[in-house]
Amino acid sequence: MDLTRLPARHSGSRPARPRRASFTRTVAGATARATSGAASAATAKAGMKTATRVALAASLMTTLAVSLTACSSSSPSLYTLAPVAGPLQPVPLGFTTPNLLPSVIEVRKPTIAGALDRDRIVLSDSGYKLRVSATDSWSGPLIDQIPHVLAQDLAQRLPGISLFVQDDATATTPQAYVELVITRFARDDANNAVLEAQVAVHREDSDAPKISRTILLKTPAPGDTGAMVSALSTLLGQASDQIAAQIRALPPAQSQ
Repeated sequence: MDLTRLPARHSGSRPARPRRASFTRTVAGATARATSGAASAATAKAGMKTATRVALAASLMTTLAVSLTACSSSSPSLYTLAPVAGPLQPVPLGFTTPNLLPSVIEVRKPTIAGALDRDRIVLSDSGYKLRVSATDSWSGPLIDQIPHVLAQDLAQRLPGISLFVQDDATATTPQAYVELVITRFARDDANNAVLEAQVAVHREDSDAPKISRTILLKTPAPGDTGAMVSALSTLLGQASDQIAAQIRALPPAQSQ
C-alpha cells in the first residue's frame, strides 16, 4: 500500500476554541476591582467610625474639663458670726452671790428650726419660700456659732459674771442657764435681717422659775451675704442686751 497517496492530516484542521484566557482575565479584573472597591468602602467606613469615636472622646474630655473648672470655681465662701459690743450692765459689787445673781452662767446650745440648720446660708425666709445660697456656707454649724457669740456678747455686757457654752471643757458648775429656740435667722422680703427666738433664763435649780420672752429683732441688710451675716451678728448683740437684763432680773435663789 502506497502510503504516500493517503490524504495528509493537518494539525490545524480542528476548530479554534474561544479565547478563555482573555475572558478569565476580564472576570478576574472585574472581581479584583469589586474586591478593591469593597475594601476601600470598608476602610472608609472604619475611618469614619474611628473619627466619630475620637470626636466623642474629645467632646467628653472637654465637658469633663469644664465641669472640673466649674466645680473648682464654685467653692463656697465661708462666713462666721462675730460678737458685737453693747452697753455695759455691770453687776453691783456683792450681788454675784448665790442668793442674789449667779456668778457663773452656762449658755446652752440652741434649738434651731430645721429649715435654718444647714451648712449653706439661708438668704431669705419669706412668702412660703426658702432661698438658700448656692455658693456661701457657714464656717461652722449655727448650733455652735450662735451660743459662743452670745456668750461673748453677754460677758462684755455683764462684767463680773463668767459665761461658758454647753459642752465646753470646764470644771465650773453653772448657777444659771440661758436657753434659746431660734425660729428665724435670715432676710425677709423687705431685705431686713430678722432674728426671732424664744429665750429662757433660769437658775440651776430645776424648780426655779424661768424668765421667758420672745425676741423679734430686725435691721436693714441690703447687699451681699457678708452684709447679711454682719446684720445678723448685730441682732445677736441686741438680743444679748435683752438677755443681760433678764439675767439681772432673776429672782433670788430659793433658800435651802
